[in-house]
Amino acid sequence: MRVIAGTYRSRRLKGPGTLRLRPTSDRLRETLFNVLGPAVKDSLFVDLYSGTGAIGIEAASRGAREVILVESHEGTARLARENIEALGIGSSVQVIEDDALRGLEKLAGRRLLADFIFLDPPYKDSDEHLKVLEYLDSGHLVAPYGVVIVEHRKKIELPGRLNRLERTRVLEQGDTALSFYSLAAAA
Repeated sequence: MRVIAGTYRSRRLKGPGTLRLRPTSDRLRETLFNVLGPAVKDSLFVDLYSGTGAIGIEAASRGAREVILVESHEGTARLARENIEALGIGSSVQVIEDDALRGLEKLAGRRLLADFIFLDPPYKDSDEHLKVLEYLDSGHLVAPYGVVIVEHRKKIELPGRLNRLERTRVLEQGDTALSFYSLAAAA
C-alpha cells in the first residue's frame, strides 16, 4: 500500500499483516480522490472503520486541514498510529479508538461539521452501513455541502434517500461500489 498523491505521494504504508482487514485498493482510493478533487484541501475528513488509515492519510496528503480516524480494534488502531507516525503527520491526524457510532457521538459533542465522512465497515457487518447512515441523517455532523461516502459490496442495496441525506452518485469498480450522499436540498 502506498499514498497515491499529494505531499506524501509514493510513501509506503504498513499493511494489515496478520490483521484480518480488507484495505481499500490503491486503484479505488485513486478513483475516490479523483472524484473528490480539490475540495479535500482545507477540509475536515472523517474516516470511519479506518483500518490502516490509508483513506484518511490520503486525505491529509492532499491537504485536508484535519483528519479523524475512527477504529474500534486496538491492534488496527495501533497500525494506523504507526502509519501516521512514520509520515510525521500526527498534528493533523487524530485516531479515536472506539466503534463508529460512539466515535461519531464524540465528534458531535465537539460540535464539528465534517466536509467528508468515509465509511467502510467490514463487509460481513452489512447492517453497519445503514446504522451509520441513519445516525448521520438524524444528526448534525455533515457540513451543509458535506459528502458521506460509503464503500460497500456492489450487490448491497443502500437507500437512495433518508430524511435528510440522499444518494447523489454510485461508482462501481469490480465487486465494490462507492455510494455518495449529500444533504437533500429540502433538508
